[in-house]
Amino acid sequence: MSKSNLKHLETIKENIDKTSALSQEEKSDSMKRIEAWYAEDRAWEALMVELSEISPKIKTILADLGLI
Repeated sequence: MSKSNLKHLETIKENIDKTSALSQEEKSDSMKRIEAWYAEDRAWEALMVELSEISPKIKTILADLGLI
């Protein structure tokens, strides 16, 4: 995840936590979904790194697809 996306994610979490417009349940549900998305994003990045380590050819394919 890029540093700018991570900063945006932290800003969203902070503002969800601070708002009085959401119930505690809505806040909790939102945080859980953000954390799940973050974990999936990190897993995706790890997969791309592992695949790119197999061969420079795979890295080229992934780059051509815009995945790395």
